[in-house]
Amino acid sequence: MPRRDAALSGLAKVVSAPREAVPLDDTDLALLRLLALDARTSRRQLAAKLGISAPTAGERMSRLERSGVIRGCPIQVDWEALGFGVPVYPSITAAAGYDVAEIMRSLWAITEVEDITLVTGSLGMLARLRVRNDTHLRNVLLNQVWQVSGLQGTETMLGMAEMPPENMLTSLIAQLHVHAAPSAQSTSPEAKG
Repeated sequence: MPRRDAALSGLAKVVSAPREAVPLDDTDLALLRLLALDARTSRRQLAAKLGISAPTAGERMSRLERSGVIRGCPIQVDWEALGFGVPVYPSITAAAGYDVAEIMRSLWAITEVEDITLVTGSLGMLARLRVRNDTHLRNVLLNQVWQVSGLQGTETMLGMAEMPPENMLTSLIAQLHVHAAPSAQSTSPEAKG
């Protein structure tokens, strides 16, 4: 039975608190740009490309990891090569009085759900799934997604084409470089001479 008085109260457990941007200098941004192009680049190679020592490159990477700027180096998967080439985007509306956080957790537990985002507006949530074909999609919707308690409705959209995400990261890093405060520019000992 849904808790009618607490539909949004559990969201604090699934929504991240806002964070301040981490101050980055030119060397940090150049390091991120190189890692965005190839996350497997060794610290020694990064140091050589940046004109800094390998220990300095390692310390900068560690600092970026500690501050949460870098959260691992995930592989990029070709979902089509694995047989899951159909991206599906269901928009999901929760029924009044149901715990949205619990709905999100239930959806997240479905293997085919790649991510789920709480959005503003009338939808409530937007998910991304990976399926093999229309039969697989039908099974996931009927037997898993639509079985989640508290759903008022869904609208499912199929992805027809995707652009690779690496362009976004390098473009955002370039924008950060352009907008960096002068005091944050190149503070490494090697850069100062």
